[in-house]
Amino acid sequence: MDQYVVRAVRGDEWAKVKELRIAALKDPAAPVAFLETVTQAEARADEFWQARAAGASHGRAARQFVAEEAGGEWVGSVTVLVEEVGTTDIFEQEIERTQAHVVGVFVRPEQRGTGLTEALFSAALEWAWSLEEPVLEGVRLFVHEDNARAGAFYRRFGFEASGKVVSVPGDAGAKEVEYVFPRA
Repeated sequence: MDQYVVRAVRGDEWAKVKELRIAALKDPAAPVAFLETVTQAEARADEFWQARAAGASHGRAARQFVAEEAGGEWVGSVTVLVEEVGTTDIFEQEIERTQAHVVGVFVRPEQRGTGLTEALFSAALEWAWSLEEPVLEGVRLFVHEDNARAGAFYRRFGFEASGKVVSVPGDAGAKEVEYVFPRA
């Protein structure tokens, strides 16, 4: 793991944010891992990516963590969104408690199995639990019912299925299973 630096993105790194997201969406697992297509991502204007990087680089609403190789290539990413009680989530469900929501998990295929995903998750959870305002009651994520590899990783990391299942927007019949990581 010494060959990687795991850190939050900086606001001016929008081009790398865009490149890594498009690489993630081109991965064979993308249809069961992301709620966006590569065509949608490639069609977004630079201003979208600039705002996305800026919003995920500071503040309390979101934070994107990347794993960077010594040469500067980004090889993995995870994003944490803070969900406030009373708002709605990406599935148009009401948020019942203030929590972090882990999204956008991706590690390039050649780095899978190296411990990089664990390092990204550790950084993401450390940041989420460090928030003083709002104090989070938990951390959650959703995994597509057909994404067994991701589900197995989340369970090994300490997440547990909550029993909540939601329909995937735009994918008739497909389901996402909620996993939670309770505050220790």
